[in-house]
Amino acid sequence: MITAKNLTKEFDGFLALDNVSFEIEDGTVFGLVGSNGSGKSTLLRLISGVLYPDSGIVGIDRIPSFDNPVVKSQIIFLGDTPYFFNQSTLKEMAKFYASMYPNFSYDTFEEMLTVFPLDKSKKISSFSKGMQRQASLVLAIASRPRYLLMDEAFDGLDVVMRRSLSNIISKSIEETNMTVVIASHNLRELEEITDHIALIHKGKLIRNGKIDDLCSNIHKVQVVFENIPELSVFEKLNVMKTERTGSVIQMVVRGEKAEIMEFINSLSPVFSECIEPSLEEVFIYELEVSGYDVKNILE
Repeated sequence: MITAKNLTKEFDGFLALDNVSFEIEDGTVFGLVGSNGSGKSTLLRLISGVLYPDSGIVGIDRIPSFDNPVVKSQIIFLGDTPYFFNQSTLKEMAKFYASMYPNFSYDTFEEMLTVFPLDKSKKISSFSKGMQRQASLVLAIASRPRYLLMDEAFDGLDVVMRRSLSNIISKSIEETNMTVVIASHNLRELEEITDHIALIHKGKLIRNGKIDDLCSNIHKVQVVFENIPELSVFEKLNVMKTERTGSVIQMVVRGEKAEIMEFINSLSPVFSECIEPSLEEVFIYELEVSGYDVKNILE
């Protein structure tokens, strides 16, 4: 399990992470979403042991990651810019990864090359950006790490490759109980593959939880009245947001769906419906209630 407690990191007076705490269960896909500069990359580097926290602790099974070769041998961190040895081929990089990661599988390496058709004897420096991203994924998955951390994992991949990567991640979790942490500024991208989502903004952890739990108690309700009542009548509900256009009232309401609709229908509307919001909409509603400017957080 990945654990972070009261994690803080500062760079030249800039607070990149501010008292962040969370846990990531083994065998799950955990998504980190936030705008550029929110602290996502810093958090991944702290988990992987590339950086040392100014305060707080972070590590695997309560063992700090920094300066710990045993822990680091279980983690692969793919940054937003892939790194390879100068003039190296994919075959040569595979040999290096095999020397560093005890679970490296050449069978998996060859299997991955059927998904991402790269020439393993060609210098990686001659690859396009997208192909270099694919090369880093091939090496990472073939290493069969216990923890795979990816910064903007889908950057440079087309739609087909993204789908292939999602399938590969699912298969690896099933076979090895691998834990995957993916950081992205694109919430829709993460929603399709992750079990848990955490939202980071200005170094703070704003929201964190299972996707189903985050979405289960927030509802969009649309109601049409012949004689529209005073909005005060809806104070019995936990209304997060209200908009009125003529005889139509649109609300975002927190609570149990059945109880909400029972109350709404007791007001004898001409029409009523409850629409389940997307995860992105849930985050927007929650952030607006908390007083955040969502335009500067989610893209």
